[in-house]
Amino acid sequence: MGCCWLYISPNIKGLPVKFHSILCTCLFSMTWLSVSPSLAATAPTSLPGYAAGVHVMRVTTNDPQIDEIGGIIYSQIKDVRAIRGLHISILVPHTNDLKPAIVYVPGGGFISANYEKFFEMRSALAKAGFVVAAAEYRVVPDRFPAPLEDGKAAVRYLRAHASEYGIDPKRIGVLGDSAGGWLAQLMATTGAEKKYDKGDFLDQSSAVQAAVSLYGISDVRNIGVGFPEAIQKVHASPAVTEALLVNGPAFATFPGASVDADSNKALQAGSMGHLEGVKPPILLMHGSADHLVSPVQSKQLFEALKKRGDQVDYTIVEGAGHGDAHWYQPAIIDQVVSWFKKNLGDPIKEIPKKTELDANL
Repeated sequence: MGCCWLYISPNIKGLPVKFHSILCTCLFSMTWLSVSPSLAATAPTSLPGYAAGVHVMRVTTNDPQIDEIGGIIYSQIKDVRAIRGLHISILVPHTNDLKPAIVYVPGGGFISANYEKFFEMRSALAKAGFVVAAAEYRVVPDRFPAPLEDGKAAVRYLRAHASEYGIDPKRIGVLGDSAGGWLAQLMATTGAEKKYDKGDFLDQSSAVQAAVSLYGISDVRNIGVGFPEAIQKVHASPAVTEALLVNGPAFATFPGASVDADSNKALQAGSMGHLEGVKPPILLMHGSADHLVSPVQSKQLFEALKKRGDQVDYTIVEGAGHGDAHWYQPAIIDQVVSWFKKNLGDPIKEIPKKTELDANL
């Protein structure tokens, strides 16, 4: 969509005035468009504010305005001496449609949750009509299941405030990359497990209806499977981040422990430990050149879910590394947007009046 220069000619190659044409040269595409002669009567001299020499531009309004609402505290984590607010930033298409929503949970190696990154993907989803909520969550030194409890709290917050943002509470998905992919997988596979529902809005469901994991982790016990021995030693260390996530840091009389010190406990800290029950549709994407999180992480979850008859798709991105430039390209972003549209559906254009949704924030 570009701006256009309109030139009106009363006589083109000797044609009479009644065959007036408006020629439009689009500045972005540099193509010529022929405009119906019937429009000549209303443009441009009759336009309010017209002056000789002015350039007139016609713009189609196919794309919605996107409102960004930041600084929202969706959950308060309380301990004996302090209260910590967890933040969420929401992109809302400025329409009256009833919109599906997506929670984005960021990667950060279990030690950071910079939730306002991956703007290319989030903005593309918002432009496609989704409400997109980017959520902060607890990381190391907090231990599992703290991040999962936070992810579920974010989903419940959206459902509790669905009318404020024009959200269809029956259609909420989750998207994550790397450690965020790990969390997105867990949010999808533990939908029916109420023990991870903590905090506010407990009358709302924390289950998601679709999940996308980009180069995520399905089993913290074998993140480096298939990698060289030197990397295997790193993942066996009690100081590696997945060990801290499961066991916590060494402190007082606790010397620390490796991630596989308690194999069952570590298994529960990944989606491979939650295969029972029906799962929502899941899309797994992994780079073939990922040297940080083994592609086996996506492969093993794909095979396990497929064996159980769950709906799961798996895409290998040839030559892609871990969070490198491949993941910011239109081909990747378009596939994720299309997959969510297929599995969550489009916005509903006509909202029943009884819902009284207010999407015009």
